[in-house]
Amino acid sequence: MGVLLALIGLVLAVGGGWLAILGGSAYYVITGLAMLAAGVLLFRGQMLGGWLYAAIVVLTAIWAFWEVGSNPWALIPRLVGPLVLLLLVALVMPTLTRRPGRWKAGFAGAAAVLLVTVVGGTVVAKLGAPAAALPLPAAGAALAGTDPLATGADWPAYGGTYGARRYSPLAQITPANVGSLERVWLTHTGDMPADLKHNKYGAETTPLKVGDRLYLCSAKNIMMALDPATGRELWRFDPKVPDANIPYTAACRGVSYYTVPGAQATATCATRIIEGTLDGRIVAVDANTGRPCTGFGTNGQVDIKQGMGEVVPGMVSITSAPTIVRGVIVTGHQVLDGQKRNAPSGVIQGYDAVTGEFRWAWDMLRPDRKGIPGPGDEYGRGTPNMWTTASGDESLGLVYLPMGNSAVDYWSGSRTPPEDFFATSLVALDVTTGRPRWRFQLVHHDVWDYDLGAQGTLIDFPTAGGNVPAIVVPSKQGDIYVLDRRNGRALTKVGRIPVPTTGVEPKRRVDGQPVSLYHTLRKADLTERDMWGMSPIDQLVCRIQFRRAAYKGFYTPPSDKQHSVEYPGYNGGTDWGGIAIDPARGVIVANYNDMPNYVRLVPRAEADKKGWAPRGEARGGDMGGGAEGAGDPQAGTPYAVDVNAGWRLPFTGLLCKQPPYGGIRAIDLRTGKTLWDRPLGTARNNGPFGIPSRLPVTIGTPNNGGAVVTAGGLVFIAAATDDLIRAIDLKTGKVVWQDVLPAGGQATPMTYEQNGRQYLVIMTGGHHFMETKVGDQVIAYALPKA
Repeated sequence: MGVLLALIGLVLAVGGGWLAILGGSAYYVITGLAMLAAGVLLFRGQMLGGWLYAAIVVLTAIWAFWEVGSNPWALIPRLVGPLVLLLLVALVMPTLTRRPGRWKAGFAGAAAVLLVTVVGGTVVAKLGAPAAALPLPAAGAALAGTDPLATGADWPAYGGTYGARRYSPLAQITPANVGSLERVWLTHTGDMPADLKHNKYGAETTPLKVGDRLYLCSAKNIMMALDPATGRELWRFDPKVPDANIPYTAACRGVSYYTVPGAQATATCATRIIEGTLDGRIVAVDANTGRPCTGFGTNGQVDIKQGMGEVVPGMVSITSAPTIVRGVIVTGHQVLDGQKRNAPSGVIQGYDAVTGEFRWAWDMLRPDRKGIPGPGDEYGRGTPNMWTTASGDESLGLVYLPMGNSAVDYWSGSRTPPEDFFATSLVALDVTTGRPRWRFQLVHHDVWDYDLGAQGTLIDFPTAGGNVPAIVVPSKQGDIYVLDRRNGRALTKVGRIPVPTTGVEPKRRVDGQPVSLYHTLRKADLTERDMWGMSPIDQLVCRIQFRRAAYKGFYTPPSDKQHSVEYPGYNGGTDWGGIAIDPARGVIVANYNDMPNYVRLVPRAEADKKGWAPRGEARGGDMGGGAEGAGDPQAGTPYAVDVNAGWRLPFTGLLCKQPPYGGIRAIDLRTGKTLWDRPLGTARNNGPFGIPSRLPVTIGTPNNGGAVVTAGGLVFIAAATDDLIRAIDLKTGKVVWQDVLPAGGQATPMTYEQNGRQYLVIMTGGHHFMETKVGDQVIAYALPKA
């Protein structure tokens, strides 16, 4: 026991001395030296060693509560390890005395330590209980019914409608009866990776429901129709996407449904399902039979890569459902991140939904371009792209594009003025002409990969002058903006904060960035006290890394001389799952991530030595199953980039920031005030060394996928890494029902009515980045039949 204490003390003393030199807490070096002394005394058989260690634990407890208060997650690495060691020391101490009853005294001491630990832990847990929810706003009837494609019994678009509210007026399932919800059918798509150890699958699918059909796509774009009451497969169409075209993830978030105006209902392809594929095609099939619409493009498909010049397989992929407004299919595409500055274009294109005929292209470097580039010409390379889902307003004829960044996210020196102008912006495009009507930029000269991942959500926003047609725009950095969707004017207050102008391109950094004064999901800047681990040792390692890194708060630019801390990271705030809005109650529901990234720009010579090269080149990788940005070459710039997503420790795999890592929040739409905020996700599938803890403790895990809110007063969501789907009471934020899924639920659920019965459906495709189990199950829940 003495040797163990001395070794731990030596580590803490040496590491603590380093931390103190870096300007960090002196606790570790002082405690390390004291533990070293206690260990030596115990080794020599002296009782004083045990009492000295007991004093160390008492003083550690005082220091811990002084540093972090009653935060239970912050106290774990500070107290649990030392208390366990104290228990062992208490068991050893009776061997150091010859007094009668020494063993009884020893066990009594051990029991006392255990009792203190349990009671103290219980008190801490109670002190850390979530705050009570505020009352929901009074029913706002003036906000209801403003969506011309209100879902009713169906779910006709990826976000419920192209307004993307993710709201259903169905109310059969309520907080009072949701406990009786049961699984009523399960269907397999049959689309699984051949090699599970090296899979890159993450289906992310939200089905559509129109009439008596459920429509969906698998990870590799197999389109299917199911009976919504039974899950029975009615047809399937496989566009046969080659594995070589899988980008970072084999994902198909959804398909689109379109009815040809004036066509007879019985005519072939009068109603059709349209999807984008991983190899850059738009495919249209008959909604009734699944057969290709031969009058659409060439044999039912259009290749969006025409005019893009050289495209290496996997570099251009459509992973999100196209948006159809006024008969025009509007599609962006994913350009594989981090590969090369001269990547294929991020051009946005429009096609006729009936014939597949090319209508227009928005090439921001050639805004006057009228048609597809001819031989020897191509769309502007490396421009910002839209990899996620657009929303649309049929009456205004506008489609709202959440734009990404120029090719290579962490270097901006070679970007053109149009790229600087449109990157990381919401752009309203005229669907008739393909020309921008307005743009609202959320980040200037983005070098943090803060591209817009979420759809904007259309709503009528209450103002002093009456309701205004608006779009609610969430972001990765956590800010939520409300804009007039006719002209892009902010309807809520927008501020500007000073930000660091350091890093490798100080002349390219602006001295201020916009922030929303309406609402943000972002937490306060990180401090050394926020560092975490499962013991004082790995917490010490994180503290040293924090002190060594470049970090001056929000928007700290990346550096080549040292790591920088990016907080929130690129998976922070709101990503592709978007937000849900209850228009009747006037409530926004937003799930979010709260994790930093640990980033370093790698000089070109060093990257070349490591063999980092773009996709398709001799040394180029295929992104494997690792985190995005972990060794991206960024060819054509002076630096590659190495991103430690989530800032994880190499040995234990734990994150350096203390939990929670994800949450879900209800927000008053009118005021932007938080109604309740809860961690989302339990620790059952998470633990050190990648070993699932199986603990049903709500820790707040990383999450990908969105929520759906219903008139019944429920929020349905999976998304977290614990493979659970939940129903949350909108009024309180309390989980009122949950079920264990057979694989990761990294998808947004949907709900519909069939034959008078309300169903809840989720795709359990899993996700390699989220490290959840891959699957191909589509699962439906409903209340028992009366």
